[in-house]
Amino acid sequence: MPRQTVAARRADVEGGPAATAALATAALAAVAAGARRRALRDGDRQLDTAHLLHSLVESDPQVGPAFGGQAQLARVLGYLVQRSIGYGLRWQRSVEDSGSRCVVREAEAAAAGWSPSAATALARAWERAALRGDPHVRGLDLLAALTADPDCRAVEVLRRAGVDPLVLADRIDELSQQV
Repeated sequence: MPRQTVAARRADVEGGPAATAALATAALAAVAAGARRRALRDGDRQLDTAHLLHSLVESDPQVGPAFGGQAQLARVLGYLVQRSIGYGLRWQRSVEDSGSRCVVREAEAAAAGWSPSAATALARAWERAALRGDPHVRGLDLLAALTADPDCRAVEVLRRAGVDPLVLADRIDELSQQV
């Protein structure tokens, strides 16, 4: 089973979207680049899990069906858009650290402009792909990794939009078996 080495994972976190593009699908590279642009545009110090969720939901067509309907997906996007224009959830210019056990060093993540929680989510997405025997991370892998951290910003957005992260995780698993 192919496994991404710690060095490769570290290079991905340090290199951000450019390194992601070398190892991931084009869709995941677009998600990472979009999340980085969103963080910069919003004036946030670091790319966080909500940036990743926003970019993922907007750009990866395989993720939409996991939400169980357009109404739920629209509510999630509504919360994310409110956040990006300065309403709703207030995290701007603060560092996200949900306290989950990071699989990459915090200093490396911060130096690359990723919150510890976002870096951990990306590393967990790689692990999920490796368990499947796939050298590439899919959007569903990243969505599953985001939902696995109950204290991250992405899960807070999901809950406020009426999405149960456990139900979403089950749908992701079902869809992942079909892909």
